[in-house]
Amino acid sequence: MRLFSVITAILVVAVLYFVVLERDALFEFAGAEASAPAISDDAETTPDATKTSADALPQGVSVVAMQSTAQTVNGAVVLRGNTEASRQVELRAETIGRIISTPTRRGAMVSEGDLLCVLDPGTRQIALVETQARLREAVTRVPEAEARLLEARARSVEAEINERAASRLSEGGFATDTRVAQTKASMEAARAGVQAANSGVESAKSGIQAAEASVAAAENELSKLEIRAPFSGILESDTAELGTLMQTGGLCATIIQLETIKLVGFVPETLVDRVEIGATANARLSSGREVTGQVTFISRAADPTTRTFRVDVDVANDDLAIRDGQTAEIAIQSDGQMAHILPQSALTLNDDGDLGVRIVQDNKAVFNEIAVIRDTPDGIWVSGLDDVADVIVTGQEYVTDGVAVATTYREASQ
Repeated sequence: MRLFSVITAILVVAVLYFVVLERDALFEFAGAEASAPAISDDAETTPDATKTSADALPQGVSVVAMQSTAQTVNGAVVLRGNTEASRQVELRAETIGRIISTPTRRGAMVSEGDLLCVLDPGTRQIALVETQARLREAVTRVPEAEARLLEARARSVEAEINERAASRLSEGGFATDTRVAQTKASMEAARAGVQAANSGVESAKSGIQAAEASVAAAENELSKLEIRAPFSGILESDTAELGTLMQTGGLCATIIQLETIKLVGFVPETLVDRVEIGATANARLSSGREVTGQVTFISRAADPTTRTFRVDVDVANDDLAIRDGQTAEIAIQSDGQMAHILPQSALTLNDDGDLGVRIVQDNKAVFNEIAVIRDTPDGIWVSGLDDVADVIVTGQEYVTDGVAVATTYREASQ
């Protein structure tokens, strides 16, 4: 039994030796035995027959290619975006008060200046009447102050005359020094009275200004009790309910304007130079509706996260059929360019991860990097190829650069 195991091990080692170390010699021996044809004495071998057999052998990897010719394609910049209302505002209370108006329900059309919310005035009207009375009182004080000023000026003039007369009499020996001193003191007192009267007039005028400010503040407070629509639009929310206690900053209503709708998209930094203000833009909404508008805004600052630039397109929406927040595919017109339309299955990646296609040059496969312009139901538009190129559409994953190929061509429409 042990002898049988030894013989088996020797045979296994011999077979492994020939298979691993003498593989070529083993295959040549096996091939020579298998391929030795049985040639009859009557058979004749001719050079033409040998040549025909050689031509029948494949010359490379079989692939299917299509001959693509570059075409001028509309160089529209295609973006994914959404619709936005041209104007939207939240109307909030500027003062505290209880709502005393009947609410208007959402969806209602409002015009500029329409009254939406009314707050209870409370004692604000009384405060206005009080400030108006103070204003009238302040106004009456001004003539009195001006009259006192005139009186003080007259006394000052009289005191100056008396002082000059006493001084002249004193020079001739007809007036005592005491009298001269008294007249000078009276003159100074009169001048002080003029200054006091001037201050009284200014104080009266200041009182008028303060009263006017109080009246304006009271009127402004009353004006805050009525919240009106700043522009025509649609109520996006109910107005504040009757009896609600509104705090400063409380929401009365939200209004949006949809007569003109904005299409908002974000263009990559590589394409932003192809978009211009005033360019025509076509868009397909999620509902299937197609609309046309013009570019009105291109952001000068990129989004710090996506490195894209906001683009706004204004579209007329007189029938209000387009709603705020709908998804839209936006195509902004720009200069056309030469491109090829290829099936998506023809695209592949090289070892570096670059996107491209493999083409046939001199019966060999060659990788050609491309750039995608647009994706359509009929295929994908790409640039980066010659005007005419033989693009491999089947078998491109089984060949690499420089590999010989046996090409079968198909029509571009297949």
